Amino acid sequence: MKNTATDFDVMIVGAGISGIGMAAHMKEKAPDHSFVIVERRENLGGTWDLFRYPGIRSDSDMHTLGFDFEPWKHEKSIADGPSILDYLDRIVDERDIRKHIRFDHKVLAADWRENEARWHVTLETGEGEKKHLTANWLYLGSGYYDYDEPYDPGFDFGEFEGQVVHPQFWPEDLDYADKQVVVIGSGATAVTIVPSMAKKAAKVTMLQRTPTWMFSRPAKDALANFLRKILPAKTAYRITRWKNIKMQDFSFKMARNKPEKVKDGLHKRIRKTMGEDYNLAPFTPPYNPWEQRLCLVPDDDLFTALKSGKADVITGHIKAFEKGGVRLTDDRFLPADIVITATGLKLAVAGKIALSKEGQPIDLAQHFYYKGCMFSNVPNLAVVFGYLNASWTLRADINSDYICRVLNESKARGVDVAEPVLTPQAEAAIVEDDIFDFSSGYIQRSKHIMPRNAVAYPWRLNQEYVLDRKRMREEPVDDGLLELRLHGANARTADERLEAAE
Repeated sequence: MKNTATDFDVMIVGAGISGIGMAAHMKEKAPDHSFVIVERRENLGGTWDLFRYPGIRSDSDMHTLGFDFEPWKHEKSIADGPSILDYLDRIVDERDIRKHIRFDHKVLAADWRENEARWHVTLETGEGEKKHLTANWLYLGSGYYDYDEPYDPGFDFGEFEGQVVHPQFWPEDLDYADKQVVVIGSGATAVTIVPSMAKKAAKVTMLQRTPTWMFSRPAKDALANFLRKILPAKTAYRITRWKNIKMQDFSFKMARNKPEKVKDGLHKRIRKTMGEDYNLAPFTPPYNPWEQRLCLVPDDDLFTALKSGKADVITGHIKAFEKGGVRLTDDRFLPADIVITATGLKLAVAGKIALSKEGQPIDLAQHFYYKGCMFSNVPNLAVVFGYLNASWTLRADINSDYICRVLNESKARGVDVAEPVLTPQAEAAIVEDDIFDFSSGYIQRSKHIMPRNAVAYPWRLNQEYVLDRKRMREEPVDDGLLELRLHGANARTADERLEAAE
């Protein structure tokens, strides 16, 4: 193939929070670099456009789920999906990003060509047309789950005559007024759906195999709303954001160090709504808080629905789906006109893009994370996988900022390749760590596809935002591990680079 001009300096995959964040950072911090956003869907927003189930909302506060550069100004800090979409739309328009987005463009494959220092990317449009584009960098803001199919626990719905719905593919015309609804699962999605559907349904039952730790807090941040009245919006936002970051960090470490104290605190909040005599068994998991993500209950909406009798929570195992509902192994029967399978997501790495290097497949499960952003021995590729113990956007912000630093440093030096080099000798000395110290099913099911993780930084995906932020901002780009080089006839081969690094 003729070596023609590269189409873009950076191809951003995905027009959700991660992709829009990177575009906004590039506009401000790397304006001399061209970029395009390719989005497989017809609309921007990613998660917030895909999911349309009742009550769809954030499970993090918007002062941390929002971007570091754009204040969240709404009264509610626990925001509904449409409000988040409005926020993203405003950013895209105010920063003139929309013209850079190519909708209905799904990335199928990307091959790195060292002699050209660029990715050759194969895309497919909504009409089925195949396209070919080139980019010096790939920035994957494609999220962490499979957009095409959810996790399938293998239910046999047998004789069930009602409707079965997965939240990932919510039908627009679903009529659940005065219906008996069973929601299978007790994660963030179920905890959102149950109180919302309970407003119209005859009864909504949350059927859980194992209880989940619930954290109740107001949907409005009183301090944020007060500060906006007396301070400029950006200043008020910055203060609230840092307050919430520190609170998240404190809560997580408290849960790890003093789990019994945290358990008592969570139970106390529930009893405040449900009463001192309420049986807490449905909200007492067999694991400690933050061994899985806590589920947020804004304004006690789930507990209010339970107290009203419009909702119920049942712990048990499914024996069979019968004509009119769900039979449990202890022979209890849950009547159902509609069953909602809020059983979790199926994780995906790199948006299921077929990555390769000179035609040879790249299996990211064989590569180590580098600063939670790039991968060992993979050039000009960055990715966003958000925090499990904090808001997704916190990682998206620092990764975007860091890659802008790399782009600018590369341009200043007149180089076009940035590769975290890990020699075989150095790799052999690495002590590996569990990439996710979480017991959640969707995490455990997907560990085999996840990149490798070291005990020691930088070859790891950290779960410590405050420390990560400091390192990513302050440590030099040229750290002795990230090789910045110029491609071409005078450039060294991969083997030569590894030998030199040894």
